[in-house]
Amino acid sequence: MALEIREAKDRKDLRTFIYLPEKIHANHENWVHPIYMDEWSYFNPQKNKAFAYCDTILLLAFREGKPVGRIMGIINSRYNEQRKEKTARFACLETWEDKDVVHALLSQVEEWARQKGMTRIIGPYGFSDQDPEGFIIEGFENRATIATYYNFEWMPSLVEEEGYTKDVDYFVYKLEVPKEIPEFYKKIYERIKRRGKFEIVEFRKRKELKPWIIPVLTLMNECYTGSNIYGYAPLDEKEMSDLAKKYMPVLDPRFVKAVASEKEVVGFIVGIPDMTEGIQKARGRLLPFGFLKILRASKKTKQLDLLLGAIKEKYRGMGVDVLMGVKTILSAHEAGLEVIDTHHELESNVKVRAEMERMGGKLYKRFRVYQKKL
Repeated sequence: MALEIREAKDRKDLRTFIYLPEKIHANHENWVHPIYMDEWSYFNPQKNKAFAYCDTILLLAFREGKPVGRIMGIINSRYNEQRKEKTARFACLETWEDKDVVHALLSQVEEWARQKGMTRIIGPYGFSDQDPEGFIIEGFENRATIATYYNFEWMPSLVEEEGYTKDVDYFVYKLEVPKEIPEFYKKIYERIKRRGKFEIVEFRKRKELKPWIIPVLTLMNECYTGSNIYGYAPLDEKEMSDLAKKYMPVLDPRFVKAVASEKEVVGFIVGIPDMTEGIQKARGRLLPFGFLKILRASKKTKQLDLLLGAIKEKYRGMGVDVLMGVKTILSAHEAGLEVIDTHHELESNVKVRAEMERMGGKLYKRFRVYQKKL
Protein backbone atom coordinates (compact mmCIF):
# COMPACT_ATOMS: atom_id res chain seq x y z
CA MET A 1 0.00 0.00 0.00
CA ALA A 2 1.53 3.26 -1.16
CA LEU A 3 2.46 5.78 1.48
CA GLU A 4 2.06 9.47 0.68
CA ILE A 5 3.70 12.28 2.69
CA ARG A 6 2.36 15.75 2.12
CA GLU A 7 2.62 19.12 3.77
CA ALA A 8 -0.30 20.38 5.85
CA LYS A 9 -1.12 23.69 4.21
CA ASP A 10 -4.76 24.58 4.80
CA ARG A 11 -7.22 24.55 7.70
CA LYS A 12 -8.58 21.12 6.77
CA ASP A 13 -5.08 19.64 6.87
CA LEU A 14 -4.38 21.40 10.16
CA ARG A 15 -7.54 19.95 11.67
CA THR A 16 -6.37 16.49 10.61
CA PHE A 17 -2.93 17.21 12.11
CA ILE A 18 -4.36 18.40 15.44
CA TYR A 19 -6.94 15.66 15.98
CA LEU A 20 -5.04 12.64 14.62
CA PRO A 21 -3.36 11.77 17.95
CA GLU A 22 -6.65 11.14 19.74
CA LYS A 23 -7.45 8.48 17.13
CA ILE A 24 -4.02 6.92 17.48
CA HIS A 25 -4.24 6.91 21.29
CA ALA A 26 -7.87 5.79 21.55
CA ASN A 27 -8.17 3.49 24.59
CA HIS A 28 -4.60 4.39 25.65
CA GLU A 29 -5.48 4.98 29.29
CA ASN A 30 -2.49 7.10 30.33
CA TRP A 31 -2.49 9.40 27.30
CA VAL A 32 -4.03 12.83 27.94
CA HIS A 33 -5.71 14.95 25.27
CA PRO A 34 -4.29 18.39 24.64
CA ILE A 35 -6.56 21.34 25.32
CA TYR A 36 -7.71 21.80 21.75
CA MET A 37 -8.39 25.51 22.13
CA ASP A 38 -4.70 25.88 22.97
CA GLU A 39 -3.68 23.63 20.08
CA TRP A 40 -5.40 25.85 17.53
CA SER A 41 -3.54 28.86 18.95
CA TYR A 42 -0.23 27.00 19.13
CA PHE A 43 -0.28 26.17 15.41
CA ASN A 44 -1.50 29.63 14.36
CA PRO A 45 1.33 31.94 13.22
CA GLN A 46 -0.84 34.96 14.03
CA LYS A 47 -1.13 33.86 17.66
CA ASN A 48 2.14 32.00 18.29
CA LYS A 49 5.01 34.46 17.92
CA ALA A 50 7.57 31.63 17.72
CA PHE A 51 6.64 31.24 14.05
CA ALA A 52 8.18 34.69 13.42
CA TYR A 53 11.72 33.47 14.15
CA CYS A 54 11.36 29.74 13.44
CA ASP A 55 11.19 27.89 10.13
CA THR A 56 8.57 25.15 10.35
CA ILE A 57 7.01 22.38 8.33
CA LEU A 58 3.97 20.26 9.19
CA LEU A 59 3.73 16.89 7.46
CA LEU A 60 0.96 14.30 7.27
CA ALA A 61 1.31 10.69 6.17
CA PHE A 62 -1.53 9.08 4.23
CA ARG A 63 -2.17 5.47 3.19
CA GLU A 64 -5.08 4.80 0.85
CA GLY A 65 -6.29 8.33 1.50
CA LYS A 66 -6.44 7.93 5.29
CA PRO A 67 -4.14 9.84 7.66
CA VAL A 68 -1.73 7.47 9.44
CA GLY A 69 0.91 9.81 10.91
CA ARG A 70 2.15 13.33 11.46
CA ILE A 71 5.33 15.23 12.33
CA MET A 72 6.51 18.84 12.69
CA GLY A 73 9.93 20.16 11.75
CA ILE A 74 11.29 23.26 13.50
CA ILE A 75 14.41 25.38 13.06
CA ASN A 76 14.65 27.86 15.92
CA SER A 77 16.85 30.56 14.38
CA ARG A 78 17.01 32.58 17.59
CA TYR A 79 18.35 29.58 19.48
CA ASN A 80 20.80 28.62 16.75
CA GLU A 81 22.20 32.13 16.49
CA GLN A 82 22.63 32.35 20.25
CA ARG A 83 24.34 28.95 20.49
CA LYS A 84 26.11 29.12 17.12
CA GLU A 85 24.50 25.85 16.05
CA LYS A 86 22.80 24.50 12.96
CA THR A 87 20.27 22.32 14.74
CA ALA A 88 16.79 21.36 13.58
CA ARG A 89 14.09 19.79 15.73
CA PHE A 90 11.33 17.30 15.14
CA ALA A 91 8.16 17.44 17.21
CA CYS A 92 4.61 16.08 17.28
CA LEU A 93 5.61 12.68 15.85
CA GLU A 94 2.53 10.44 16.03
CA THR A 95 1.59 7.24 14.24
CA TRP A 96 0.36 3.76 14.80
CA GLU A 97 3.07 1.10 15.21
CA ASP A 98 4.41 1.30 11.68
CA LYS A 99 8.15 1.61 11.03
CA ASP A 100 7.56 2.63 7.40
CA VAL A 101 5.54 5.67 8.49
CA VAL A 102 8.12 6.63 11.13
CA HIS A 103 10.90 6.29 8.55
CA ALA A 104 9.06 8.32 5.92
CA LEU A 105 8.14 11.16 8.27
CA LEU A 106 11.57 11.48 9.89
CA SER A 107 13.35 11.20 6.53
CA GLN A 108 11.25 13.99 5.06
CA VAL A 109 11.96 16.33 7.99
CA GLU A 110 15.66 15.46 7.86
CA GLU A 111 15.84 16.30 4.16
CA TRP A 112 13.96 19.57 4.75
CA ALA A 113 16.48 20.44 7.48
CA ARG A 114 19.47 19.60 5.24
CA GLN A 115 18.14 21.87 2.53
CA LYS A 116 17.97 24.64 5.15
CA GLY A 117 21.66 24.10 5.94
CA MET A 118 21.21 22.24 9.22
CA THR A 119 23.82 19.70 10.33
CA ARG A 120 22.01 18.10 13.25
CA ILE A 121 18.48 17.28 14.37
CA ILE A 122 17.09 16.65 17.86
CA GLY A 123 13.69 15.59 19.10
CA PRO A 124 11.08 15.35 20.10
CA TYR A 125 11.39 19.02 21.00
CA GLY A 126 9.13 21.99 20.30
CA PHE A 127 9.80 25.68 19.85
CA SER A 128 11.19 25.92 23.39
CA ASP A 129 11.40 23.99 26.65
CA GLN A 130 7.97 25.39 27.52
CA ASP A 131 6.60 22.82 25.06
CA PRO A 132 6.53 19.04 25.72
CA GLU A 133 9.97 17.52 25.22
CA GLY A 134 11.35 14.01 25.01
CA PHE A 135 9.76 10.59 24.57
CA ILE A 136 8.88 8.81 27.78
CA ILE A 137 11.17 5.76 28.15
CA GLU A 138 10.38 4.75 31.75
CA GLY A 139 7.20 5.07 33.80
CA PHE A 140 4.62 4.15 31.17
CA GLU A 141 2.28 2.96 33.92
CA ASN A 142 1.82 6.57 35.07
CA ARG A 143 -0.55 9.04 33.46
CA ALA A 144 0.88 11.98 31.53
CA THR A 145 0.80 15.50 32.94
CA ILE A 146 -0.36 18.43 30.84
CA ALA A 147 3.23 19.50 30.14
CA THR A 148 4.63 16.19 28.83
CA TYR A 149 4.52 13.83 25.88
CA TYR A 150 3.01 10.38 26.30
CA ASN A 151 4.05 7.95 23.60
CA PHE A 152 3.70 4.22 23.14
CA GLU A 153 6.53 2.03 24.46
CA TRP A 154 7.57 1.00 20.94
CA MET A 155 8.13 4.55 19.64
CA PRO A 156 11.67 5.12 21.00
CA SER A 157 12.97 1.90 19.45
CA LEU A 158 11.53 2.80 16.03
CA VAL A 159 13.26 6.18 16.23
CA GLU A 160 16.53 4.50 17.24
CA GLU A 161 16.27 2.27 14.16
CA GLU A 162 16.43 5.48 12.12
CA GLY A 163 19.91 6.21 13.51
CA TYR A 164 18.94 8.41 16.45
CA THR A 165 20.85 8.19 19.70
CA LYS A 166 20.42 9.68 23.16
CA ASP A 167 21.14 13.39 23.48
CA VAL A 168 19.76 14.13 26.96
CA ASP A 169 17.49 12.49 29.51
CA TYR A 170 15.04 14.20 31.85
CA PHE A 171 14.17 12.72 35.24
CA VAL A 172 10.83 13.14 36.98
CA TYR A 173 10.48 12.46 40.70
CA LYS A 174 7.44 11.74 42.80
CA LEU A 175 7.57 13.28 46.28
CA GLU A 176 5.21 12.36 49.06
CA VAL A 177 3.86 15.46 50.78
CA PRO A 178 5.09 15.14 54.37
CA LYS A 179 2.67 15.75 57.24
CA GLU A 180 5.43 17.77 58.90
CA ILE A 181 8.32 19.74 57.45
CA PRO A 182 11.53 17.66 57.72
CA GLU A 183 13.73 18.79 60.61
CA PHE A 184 16.71 19.74 58.43
CA TYR A 185 14.40 21.94 56.31
CA LYS A 186 12.92 23.57 59.40
CA LYS A 187 16.33 24.62 60.69
CA ILE A 188 17.41 26.12 57.37
CA TYR A 189 14.04 27.81 56.93
CA GLU A 190 14.12 29.45 60.37
CA ARG A 191 17.72 30.58 59.93
CA ILE A 192 16.94 32.23 56.58
CA LYS A 193 13.83 33.89 58.00
CA ARG A 194 15.78 35.33 60.96
CA ARG A 195 18.29 36.97 58.63
CA GLY A 196 15.46 38.97 57.07
CA LYS A 197 17.16 39.25 53.68
CA PHE A 198 14.31 37.65 51.74
CA GLU A 199 10.57 38.09 51.59
CA ILE A 200 8.43 35.11 50.61
CA VAL A 201 5.44 36.22 48.51
CA GLU A 202 2.24 34.16 48.42
CA PHE A 203 -1.01 34.68 46.56
CA ARG A 204 -4.70 34.10 47.22
CA LYS A 205 -6.35 35.30 43.99
CA ARG A 206 -5.35 35.20 40.34
CA LYS A 207 -5.60 38.97 40.02
CA GLU A 208 -2.82 39.24 42.61
CA LEU A 209 -0.55 37.33 40.23
CA LYS A 210 -0.81 39.75 37.31
CA PRO A 211 1.78 42.36 38.47
CA TRP A 212 4.28 39.54 39.02
CA ILE A 213 3.98 37.81 35.66
CA ILE A 214 6.52 39.81 33.65
CA PRO A 215 9.09 40.05 36.51
CA VAL A 216 8.82 36.30 37.10
CA LEU A 217 9.14 35.35 33.43
CA THR A 218 11.95 37.88 32.96
CA LEU A 219 13.80 36.08 35.75
CA MET A 220 13.09 32.77 34.00
CA ASN A 221 14.62 34.20 30.81
CA GLU A 222 17.70 35.36 32.70
CA CYS A 223 18.20 32.10 34.59
CA TYR A 224 17.48 29.67 31.77
CA THR A 225 19.63 31.57 29.29
CA GLY A 226 22.46 32.15 31.77
CA SER A 227 22.44 28.50 32.86
CA ASN A 228 22.52 27.36 29.23
CA ILE A 229 19.34 25.34 29.72
CA TYR A 230 19.06 22.72 27.02
CA GLY A 231 16.91 23.87 24.10
CA TYR A 232 15.88 27.15 25.69
CA ALA A 233 15.59 30.34 23.64
CA PRO A 234 14.77 33.64 25.39
CA LEU A 235 11.17 34.85 25.24
CA ASP A 236 10.27 38.41 24.36
CA GLU A 237 7.59 40.28 26.30
CA LYS A 238 4.82 39.26 23.87
CA GLU A 239 5.74 35.61 24.26
CA MET A 240 5.79 36.02 28.05
CA SER A 241 2.31 37.49 27.86
CA ASP A 242 1.12 34.62 25.65
CA LEU A 243 2.61 32.05 28.04
CA ALA A 244 0.86 33.73 30.95
CA LYS A 245 -2.46 33.75 29.09
CA LYS A 246 -2.09 30.03 28.38
CA TYR A 247 -1.56 29.05 32.00
CA MET A 248 -3.43 31.76 33.91
CA PRO A 249 -6.84 30.02 33.62
CA VAL A 250 -5.47 26.85 35.23
CA LEU A 251 -3.17 28.41 37.82
CA ASP A 252 -4.07 27.98 41.46
CA PRO A 253 -2.58 31.00 43.29
CA ARG A 254 -1.90 28.86 46.37
CA PHE A 255 0.83 27.02 44.47
CA VAL A 256 2.66 30.01 43.03
CA LYS A 257 5.47 31.20 45.29
CA ALA A 258 7.95 34.03 44.77
CA VAL A 259 10.89 35.30 46.79
CA ALA A 260 11.93 38.96 46.71
CA SER A 261 14.97 40.80 47.98
CA GLU A 262 14.85 44.58 48.11
CA LYS A 263 11.75 44.51 45.86
CA GLU A 264 13.55 42.40 43.23
CA VAL A 265 12.20 38.96 42.31
CA VAL A 266 15.02 36.50 42.98
CA GLY A 267 13.17 33.18 42.84
CA PHE A 268 9.85 31.61 41.96
CA ILE A 269 8.08 28.28 41.65
CA VAL A 270 4.82 27.47 39.88
CA GLY A 271 2.69 24.37 40.40
CA ILE A 272 -0.87 23.35 39.56
CA PRO A 273 -3.15 20.64 40.94
CA ASP A 274 -3.19 17.72 38.51
CA MET A 275 -6.25 18.02 36.30
CA THR A 276 -5.47 15.39 33.68
CA GLU A 277 -8.32 13.07 34.69
CA GLY A 278 -10.73 15.91 33.95
CA ILE A 279 -9.04 16.68 30.63
CA GLN A 280 -9.42 13.03 29.65
CA LYS A 281 -13.13 13.08 30.54
CA ALA A 282 -13.58 16.33 28.62
CA ARG A 283 -11.55 14.88 25.70
CA GLY A 284 -9.64 18.15 25.57
CA ARG A 285 -12.76 20.18 24.80
CA LEU A 286 -13.54 23.06 27.15
CA LEU A 287 -17.02 23.68 25.75
CA PRO A 288 -19.81 23.27 26.46
CA PHE A 289 -19.13 21.54 29.81
CA GLY A 290 -15.58 20.25 29.55
CA PHE A 291 -14.18 23.04 31.73
CA LEU A 292 -16.44 21.86 34.58
CA LYS A 293 -14.97 18.35 34.38
CA ILE A 294 -11.46 19.81 34.43
CA LEU A 295 -12.28 22.09 37.38
CA ARG A 296 -13.82 19.18 39.29
CA ALA A 297 -10.73 17.03 38.70
CA SER A 298 -8.39 19.79 39.93
CA LYS A 299 -10.38 19.98 43.18
CA LYS A 300 -10.43 16.20 43.73
CA THR A 301 -6.83 15.40 42.82
CA LYS A 302 -4.22 14.34 45.35
CA GLN A 303 -1.30 15.37 43.13
CA LEU A 304 0.49 18.69 42.62
CA ASP A 305 2.36 19.11 39.32
CA LEU A 306 5.32 21.50 39.31
CA LEU A 307 5.71 23.44 36.06
CA LEU A 308 8.36 26.14 36.34
CA GLY A 309 10.93 27.43 38.76
CA ALA A 310 14.12 29.49 38.88
CA ILE A 311 16.48 31.25 41.26
CA LYS A 312 18.66 34.23 40.33
CA GLU A 313 22.24 33.00 40.05
CA LYS A 314 23.83 35.19 42.72
CA TYR A 315 21.23 34.06 45.27
CA ARG A 316 21.64 30.33 44.74
CA GLY A 317 22.81 28.40 47.78
CA MET A 318 21.34 31.03 50.11
CA GLY A 319 18.17 29.19 51.07
CA VAL A 320 15.76 30.68 48.53
CA ASP A 321 14.84 27.16 47.41
CA VAL A 322 14.09 26.18 51.00
CA LEU A 323 11.78 29.17 51.53
CA MET A 324 9.76 28.25 48.45
CA GLY A 325 9.90 24.53 49.16
CA VAL A 326 8.59 24.83 52.71
CA LYS A 327 5.75 27.13 51.67
CA THR A 328 4.82 24.83 48.78
CA ILE A 329 4.75 21.79 51.06
CA LEU A 330 2.58 23.63 53.60
CA SER A 331 0.13 24.74 50.90
CA ALA A 332 -0.02 21.22 49.45
CA HIS A 333 -0.65 19.73 52.87
CA GLU A 334 -3.39 22.27 53.65
CA ALA A 335 -5.05 21.43 50.31
CA GLY A 336 -5.06 17.71 51.10
CA LEU A 337 -2.57 16.86 48.37
CA GLU A 338 -0.47 13.76 48.91
CA VAL A 339 2.17 13.67 46.14
CA ILE A 340 4.16 16.11 44.02
CA ASP A 341 5.28 15.50 40.42
CA THR A 342 8.54 17.44 40.04
CA HIS A 343 8.35 17.77 36.24
CA HIS A 344 11.51 17.48 34.12
CA GLU A 345 14.94 17.71 35.73
CA LEU A 346 17.90 17.42 33.39
CA GLU A 347 19.98 14.33 34.10
CA SER A 348 23.02 16.60 34.40
CA ASN A 349 21.35 18.83 37.01
CA VAL A 350 22.80 16.83 39.89
CA LYS A 351 22.22 19.52 42.53
CA VAL A 352 18.46 19.67 42.02
CA ARG A 353 18.21 15.91 41.62
CA ALA A 354 20.13 15.41 44.88
CA GLU A 355 17.73 17.80 46.62
CA MET A 356 14.73 15.83 45.31
CA GLU A 357 16.24 12.58 46.55
CA ARG A 358 17.12 14.13 49.89
CA MET A 359 13.43 14.94 50.29
CA GLY A 360 12.58 11.30 49.65
CA GLY A 361 11.70 11.72 45.97
CA LYS A 362 11.50 8.55 43.90
CA LEU A 363 12.41 8.54 40.22
CA TYR A 364 9.20 7.43 38.50
CA LYS A 365 9.45 8.71 34.92
CA ARG A 366 12.27 9.29 32.47
CA PHE A 367 12.14 11.12 29.14
CA ARG A 368 14.70 11.12 26.35
CA VAL A 369 15.52 13.63 23.62
CA TYR A 370 17.27 12.02 20.65
CA GLN A 371 19.82 13.42 18.20
CA LYS A 372 21.16 12.57 14.77
CA LYS A 373 23.80 14.12 12.54
CA LEU A 374 22.55 15.14 9.13
